[in-house]
Amino acid sequence: MNAIVAQSAEDLDTLVEGLRRFLRAEVVKRHESGPLDLTDPWQVYSPDGRFRPEVLTLMREVREASALAGYYTMVVPEALGGGGLGFEALYRVWEAIYHECGPHHWLGYHAVAHWARGPSHVLAGASPTVREAVMDDLLRGTKTLCFCMSEPDAGSDAWMMRTRADPSGSGWRVSGTKQWITNGPYADYAVVFAVTDSEAVAARRGGVTAFLVPTDAPGFGVDSVIRMYGHGGGDEAIISLSDVEVGPEAVLGEIGAGFRLALSGASTGRLYNSARSVGLARWALERAFAYANERVTFGRPIIDNQAVSFPLAEGSTDLWAARLMGIECARRLDRGEAARTELAMTKSFSTEMAVRVVDRAMQVHGAMGFTNETGLR
Repeated sequence: MNAIVAQSAEDLDTLVEGLRRFLRAEVVKRHESGPLDLTDPWQVYSPDGRFRPEVLTLMREVREASALAGYYTMVVPEALGGGGLGFEALYRVWEAIYHECGPHHWLGYHAVAHWARGPSHVLAGASPTVREAVMDDLLRGTKTLCFCMSEPDAGSDAWMMRTRADPSGSGWRVSGTKQWITNGPYADYAVVFAVTDSEAVAARRGGVTAFLVPTDAPGFGVDSVIRMYGHGGGDEAIISLSDVEVGPEAVLGEIGAGFRLALSGASTGRLYNSARSVGLARWALERAFAYANERVTFGRPIIDNQAVSFPLAEGSTDLWAARLMGIECARRLDRGEAARTELAMTKSFSTEMAVRVVDRAMQVHGAMGFTNETGLR
């Protein structure tokens, strides 16, 4: 694997452009020349809602090709074997992926290690034994992980967590249920958060520990795939753990300090979702402007009508504001600031902005905006 390092703004621009070329070469060809129509849910998902094996193979191929090119691990910490690029690079990279690929070429979403499904700072507290056992496969893209924190009764209020890890010999026995787990049906490893000190949790002063658990461990099960609205299958799962035995080396970081790890993951997730929103909004706006300039009614391009051009101008303004908010948050994180409030505001603004922009792009396309052909629906 190659290590890609950006030393300046110019280096980062070059890196992003190189990533775009990689996406066009390795992702677009798999969508447009492969045996499957990856816009057809009947070809993407099995009847049980899982990705078909052929689709999982394509995802792995993109990860492995990206790892060989040096892109897959570029935002993974150097201490874990990655490129060590910072949060501004992370934002720029994910914005570029969603801008370049849009909804149609979604295999591109696997070209860079996602914080909750691939190698990331979440594993910074892993023991030497665990690093030796799992990091090479994760860095090469041959295996993935999932982030098991949310539960049926513990979503935004994580202190309501009921999954427990009790001492068992020299290790731990983990039991509980997790929900909304991204990559849960397919992961090889799971970062599982569990209560190890009930009194500390009741006082909301810690008491939750993170463990790295192999998903093929006895007692680890995928109960169901959560099918999201408008999709024939899903990437999220309900996970159950029934007396899953793990050794002491499975603890990530300090015992009882799992929420610190979870918060760092949540911060990265908010930045990622902000960048994703901006990238998709840019993709949608560009198509809306192109269509509005091409589509002629009553002898004039529809862009000449204020009812068309003004909403697109407003969307462009919102997009610019969201992008500046995201870049500012990324730079604060690179300076070592927590920026929790700013990240929450940025994610909220960016995601709502993307919904507005895509809705306006759909309306500009008229009835075509609701078809699978445009990818806007």
